[in-house]
Amino acid sequence: MFTCPNCGSTLTRTRGPKGLFWNCDRCGGRAVGIAVLRATVGNDRVSAIWLRAVNSESSTGRACPVCSRDMTEVTIGVAGQPLTLDVCKRCEFVWFNPKEFDVIPPKPVEPGETDESDLPQAAREALALYKVQQIAEQTRKEEEPLSDVDVSWKTIPGVLGLPVEADSAPFTRIPWLTFSLAFVIAAVSIWAFNDLPAAVQRFGLIPAEAWRDGGLTLLTSFFIHAGIWHLAGNLYFLVMFGDHVEDYLGRWRWLLLVVCATLIGDLAHVMVNPYDPTPCIGASGGISGLIAFYALKFPHAKLEVFLRFGLIIIPKWVSFPAWSFFLVWFGLQWWGVHDQIAGFNDISSAAHVGGALTGLLAWWFWRKIELQPAANSPADEAEPAA
Repeated sequence: MFTCPNCGSTLTRTRGPKGLFWNCDRCGGRAVGIAVLRATVGNDRVSAIWLRAVNSESSTGRACPVCSRDMTEVTIGVAGQPLTLDVCKRCEFVWFNPKEFDVIPPKPVEPGETDESDLPQAAREALALYKVQQIAEQTRKEEEPLSDVDVSWKTIPGVLGLPVEADSAPFTRIPWLTFSLAFVIAAVSIWAFNDLPAAVQRFGLIPAEAWRDGGLTLLTSFFIHAGIWHLAGNLYFLVMFGDHVEDYLGRWRWLLLVVCATLIGDLAHVMVNPYDPTPCIGASGGISGLIAFYALKFPHAKLEVFLRFGLIIIPKWVSFPAWSFFLVWFGLQWWGVHDQIAGFNDISSAAHVGGALTGLLAWWFWRKIELQPAANSPADEAEPAA
């Protein structure tokens, strides 16, 4: 639950035309994520707010409604008047006191878009009614229980101990590359099942011969899997986390992340077992990079698992944020490296750690790239009064 930093009330989740935000019904304050704010008031204004928050060392003492840490106070100019906002750099949320959000001008109309103010009164009313109906329908769908199909679908990974997404934001683009890569991995792995020992020996990564075929096995090993469950598990995590990362990064940057995470994960495996003649196969090194990037970019995305005690499964969903899942998962992989070095297991935890660290570096790098356009924005966002 998100808490109002002014009065301590529980914030109400509200879906607007541009996305989700959280309102305080008691005092009228509002918490808005950076991504939704960009879509609402424009990239330039939000970049200026975010750049000042990043470069500021001060804090207001007002607690973030999400993580409860002190937010950073940022002052911008709006319509010739100063406006002071509170920004949480960790959660990427901006807090607006009552009526503050309403004074920021909306995002300018892009070429090709329709300015509703130019429409006749009857058309504006009809469009407003349609938007209200859309929001009501979306809210109804969110509040009603899952359909039988949804429940059945989620039950399968739930029983297997795999996390599922509690809710999923709509895509801005279809993640074709994620689906295509999953198809290619499945096709190649199923082909390899015809003579798996030969395929593993030919295309697997052998640390003692890491540079055979010019190092090509660093990549070919990505497409071979040890069995149907190994394949199914990797494909599940690839699609579950990879689609949202592709939607955010775009296809080519997404592909670059997967390739780099795969190569660095393989090299980490070679460093841990430099003289091992056993072939290593599987896509989990590259997928680990996607998991890390997802958890860092969408830390508050809700995941769910079935409640279980050892082998006893209780059909009750337990939800948790993506960042907590990543911390637990990464801790297990880090500990697994110790077991791998000691020879206690044959799972390449080193490849998982190498891929995850690549995802972390990619998130940090592209986050810095996001801030660069803001450096060229005006020092003062003041606008001429009407």
